[in-house]
Amino acid sequence: MRLSQLRVLLAVAEHGGFTAAAEQTGMSQPHVSRAVAALETDLGTALLVRRRDGVALTEAGQRAVARAREAVRHFDLIRPDVAAAAGQVTGSLRLASLPSATGTLIAARLRTFTDRYPQVRVHLLEGFGPEIRGWLKNGAAEIGVVTLPAPGLHTVPLGADEMVALLPRGHALTAADTVTVQALAREPFILSSGGCRPVILDAAHRADATLDVAYEAGELSAIVAMVGSGLGVSIVPTLGLPADLGGAVTRPLDPPISRALALAVASLDDCAPAARAFLDHVQGPCSGAGNHTGSSG
Repeated sequence: MRLSQLRVLLAVAEHGGFTAAAEQTGMSQPHVSRAVAALETDLGTALLVRRRDGVALTEAGQRAVARAREAVRHFDLIRPDVAAAAGQVTGSLRLASLPSATGTLIAARLRTFTDRYPQVRVHLLEGFGPEIRGWLKNGAAEIGVVTLPAPGLHTVPLGADEMVALLPRGHALTAADTVTVQALAREPFILSSGGCRPVILDAAHRADATLDVAYEAGELSAIVAMVGSGLGVSIVPTLGLPADLGGAVTRPLDPPISRALALAVASLDDCAPAARAFLDHVQGPCSGAGNHTGSSG
């Protein structure tokens, strides 16, 4: 069993197939297949189930991937940890972000961070709340943007993001200056399947309202388009909301609702030097972005 084989197994598991893994690793597909086959032979069991649409991990494969990710991570941390002892920050930083936060909260901080630490290679992933927490848990990402509260994670606040009602242009509720969750609950509702979902459901619970969920969508742009087409109403974050809403308009919520966003790592004690440096950078005066709290996001 070799470290290179473990890296290939992780690439196959993370990208869902041999072809995609070959593209990511720069190897040929036969080389990837042989590496996995050799690992299976060495371990004495099948790690993957080959299917027409890709591969799936067996139970043994799931355990092997978890251990392989841990082994590869610790191996890759040897050089950065030694460099950190000498006062240098090197290595890689796998950062997972909510799509709405990437351009508004993360991009400027990444720019100043890479200026300050040019030897760090940054890999940016985008996903929704459950995905990001899963990536932090299994080590696919070392640091991520999450919605608070985030039990079990070490967090550094990024700021508050105001939530607003999103309505079709000309809808009866647009005549009011503010909109209640109870009023929205009486309309077909388009619920976010992303990071805003817990905030929205909690707001409905506190308002003793049951949302009439007609559709669910992950992308903010999709929700805006669906509301603009008259398919329903929604509650969305102002962070990342486009200036041109097409056939949709926003109204403030009464009472106001906001979500708190933070950077999170699985463990501060076991944090990679680059991830710890990014946390320190965001908290310090050199971040170039400061704490973000605003309604236009």
